[in-house]
Amino acid sequence: MSSNTNVILNHNQITHKIRRIAFQIYESNVDEKEVILAGIDKNGYVFAKKLKTALQKISDIDPVLCKVSIDKKHPWQDVKTSISEDDYKNKSIVLVDDVLNSGTTLIYGVRHFLNVPLKQFKTAVLVNRNHKKYPVKADFKGISLSTSLLEHVEVVLEGKTYEVVLE
Repeated sequence: MSSNTNVILNHNQITHKIRRIAFQIYESNVDEKEVILAGIDKNGYVFAKKLKTALQKISDIDPVLCKVSIDKKHPWQDVKTSISEDDYKNKSIVLVDDVLNSGTTLIYGVRHFLNVPLKQFKTAVLVNRNHKKYPVKADFKGISLSTSLLEHVEVVLEGKTYEVVLE
């Protein structure tokens, strides 16, 4: 990384935020036996896997992982999921991504899941950047960050050290 980067969240802070968001998901789904954690490929899915592990440690809820594939350059094209509609029909879903920037990826992800009846639909992000083009919000968020459009937020959730960096 270059010298003009700033660490916004370090490994311990991210671990704490994952645990806190897991508790929030549990609180909003306390009567559910199963919750679908639909992670947007790539980092959103990695974040969803970490939320699944944390949720399993604190509750009896069975978190089911679902990988959501969205072409971020052409999000209006087909959205693909690793589980079928029947697997999430009438269930509680949490759509998970690492960063909420303009809301484009999340809104197209939300649209995909609304093709079937759901019990509840929530969104979770690690970083909320507040540059929304669409009326989508993060129900669960690790941090809200005011940034300029020229800045880039890099989220590293794999390896031994996690971090969120502003470049």
